[in-house]
Parts: sequence; C-alpha cells; structure tokens
Amino acid sequence: MEYRVDVGVSRFTVRAFATGMLSALGHNPTFVVRRYDGEVHLDPDTGNSASLTLNIAAPSLELVDDVSSRDRREIERMMHEEVLEDGTFPTIAYDCPPSKASVTKTGDGQFEVAMAGDLTMHGETQRQPITARVVASASMLRAYGEFKVQQSEFGIKPVAVAGSMLKVKDELTCSFDLVARP
Repeated sequence: MEYRVDVGVSRFTVRAFATGMLSALGHNPTFVVRRYDGEVHLDPDTGNSASLTLNIAAPSLELVDDVSSRDRREIERMMHEEVLEDGTFPTIAYDCPPSKASVTKTGDGQFEVAMAGDLTMHGETQRQPITARVVASASMLRAYGEFKVQQSEFGIKPVAVAGSMLKVKDELTCSFDLVARP
C-alpha cells in the first residue's frame, strides 16, 4: 500500500552538540524541518514491500531553541550558508527501496523496519541505516525513531566558533515521528 507523508502532523528534528573548551557556555541547537515530502510503501497486514522516499527542503530547517533573535539569525545563517550550503545543495534526500529494507512484525499492524537506504546531502550520497517502529493500517501509517549522521561523511566540516574553543560535534542526532496517509 502507498502512503504519503502528512507534514502537518509529522515531526522531523535535527540536533547538534557543542564540544570544545567553551562547550559548557554554548548550547546544543535543535532544528526542525518545516518542508518535506515523502512516500512510504508497506503492506499493513504483513509488512511486505517496505520502502521509503523522503525529500527535505534544506532551506526549511529552522532553529527551535529559545535564544535571542540575534543569536537565532547567526546560528541559522551559519547552518544554511556555511554548513548545508543550501543555496547550492537545496535538497536532502533519503531513498530506501524494498530490497534494502528488513521488516519484523511485532504485533497486529506493528513492525520494526530496518532500512539501509541512501542519504544524499551536501552533494554526497552515503548508505544510512535507519530503524523505525511502524504502526500501519489501511487508513494511516506512523513511523518513529532516531538515527545518527556524521557530517564529515557528506563533506561537511563541523562549525567552529572562536577558533576551536567552541565547535559542533561531527555527529548529529535526527529524530522523526512521521504520519502518512493513503
């Protein structure tokens, strides 16, 4: 069965973590993805034919932390211009065909799906494992989970401020709670 991601009720966040001598003074910024679309295929009875295609508009990432408007503008500017370079690389995409997904049925309409799809970001494509808990029926699918991304694998140099006194760690944590409908 084919489902389309409902962005209005879904949530996708990316969290970065500070490191370096001044990391106690820095903060661990959390960004929410505002614009994306996706398609999920899954048989709600058996879990067969599981696949996922997701396209994220990189310029839509927005800082959700409680910081001053000046700090918000600077953090978002650095993320869009220096990290993602979303003027050049406007789309982040994930594609996992059925041949790269493994499904374990955990209950009636409930599954654990392990995907070994391809993540394309910043002009680079790498294999990205993602595990999701999925609840599916004929009228709705919900998938949720968390995965880690290494920025350096995509040619992204983690941001440093004040020399190397305050840096962002290479590893980002991505969390999702996606709702999709037929």
